[in-house]
Amino acid sequence: MNSRDGKYQKYFLIREMLEVKNVLAAMAPLQIFEFAAHIRHRKILLTGEGSSRIFPAKKVICDARHHNYKESIITEGASQSAEYDLSDYTVFIASNSGRTKECLELIDTLKKKNHQQIMAVTAHKDTEMMNQADYTYLLKSGHEKAVAATKTVVEQALFYDILFRKSNHQALPDLNKTGELIDRVLKTKIPEKIVNQLASADMIYFSGRNNGVSEELALKANEITGKKSDYLEGTYAVHGIEEVMKKNEVIVMIDPFPEEEAKIQKTLVEGIGVTVIAISTRKTSFPTVQIPDDGEFTPYLQLAMGWNLLIETALKLELDPDHPKRARKIGNEYE
Repeated sequence: MNSRDGKYQKYFLIREMLEVKNVLAAMAPLQIFEFAAHIRHRKILLTGEGSSRIFPAKKVICDARHHNYKESIITEGASQSAEYDLSDYTVFIASNSGRTKECLELIDTLKKKNHQQIMAVTAHKDTEMMNQADYTYLLKSGHEKAVAATKTVVEQALFYDILFRKSNHQALPDLNKTGELIDRVLKTKIPEKIVNQLASADMIYFSGRNNGVSEELALKANEITGKKSDYLEGTYAVHGIEEVMKKNEVIVMIDPFPEEEAKIQKTLVEGIGVTVIAISTRKTSFPTVQIPDDGEFTPYLQLAMGWNLLIETALKLELDPDHPKRARKIGNEYE
């Protein structure tokens, strides 16, 4: 992205992506540490819908498994969560708008069971969700005008990240450093060849670890580029889906497993003619858009580079990334 170019400046979505740096700088870890005092259970459910759940929940769950967090953290959509016995869980419900129907219905279900550990994570004051929850963390990022959620997704993820890292004595993010690196990644120039390959693709797959990055980008690809997309977890790309892949499709691999690259090259690139692009801190055997290494916070940079690819693709296709034809800001609004 070129933040000084008028064709970028006119879109809310791009401006909101570029606001991430300032959102991180405004976060107050001490408030998050204080919020931890409200948590009474070691079983934790992180729920919400779409972007409010995918990356924020799965990033922290991945870290929890790496570091053997004392909390048992799970995630599920709000409607399915309502079917579970959550009596001994602290339930975090994320909704930027505070008006997501499934989230409010889950709160109602829990309230009828006298559940008293309902935590709301939202960007808007005085909403039904904030009023009904036992405790609320209000995001600093504020309102987003574009349909696709961006800056709020990063702040939600960092809220969980900081909260549970603190309770497990893990290194905390340097918010200013990570914000600067995200900003640098967003402003990285994408090679024209890669933009053209994405713009001409019939389908864009995102492949990577189950930490929310690839899955979130698959959703963003639908909203921003209007293209069909799918998330291929781990090494799923070479475990059967090659049967239906076609030459005019693209796979964006997020930090591919080095030991799997030769198989992907042989099966998908040489065997089918699929275009493979990588986002990684290292050079891979595929055309690679490199990003800085921010340790355990590199997934935030991976997400930002994915946004960069999708914005360039949308502009190449002369689309308005602020206004998808069908997608809505609140997927299913409570009325």
